Amino acid sequence: MISKRLEDAINAQINAEMWSAYLYLSMSAYCQDKGLAGMANWFAIQFKEEQDHAQIFYNYLISRGGRVLLKAIDAVETEWASPLAAFEHTYKHEQHVTSLINNLMQIAVDEKDFAAQSRLQWFIDEQVEEEENAVDIINKLKMLDGNSYGLYVLDQELAARVYVTPSPLAAKA
Repeated sequence: MISKRLEDAINAQINAEMWSAYLYLSMSAYCQDKGLAGMANWFAIQFKEEQDHAQIFYNYLISRGGRVLLKAIDAVETEWASPLAAFEHTYKHEQHVTSLINNLMQIAVDEKDFAAQSRLQWFIDEQVEEEENAVDIINKLKMLDGNSYGLYVLDQELAARVYVTPSPLAAKA
């Protein structure tokens, strides 16, 4: 059985993950509008990943006897000054998500919920990767410094990204 404190925190995290998905879908639409289909693809995959993260938390909460309570998702931004600004926003957002996951882990530690700590370790590792990926793209965009051909090449690189089901969901399939 999961504690009420952790149940409430995971419900808040489900909402945060769905908001993140909505944000990345908005970023995908922004990139499509700018003719950057590869970047749009990268953000569309982020959208799917965030939905999956919400599903992982959803499944976990139910498996521990908790109740999922879905709440409204707040509006997200729809405009950025440039692709670089969108990826800088991504990085700041992923840092925020990392802090949310760390807070969940602290609650799990405080509650001595070892099962939750085990599940949350996957998310902690995932956040390291998320932040690293955003920084990598930001660095590449900064190197381009207005070079249209370079932007085209990077866009093609990001178009090659494919969706991979996260392991906690793949194990359920």
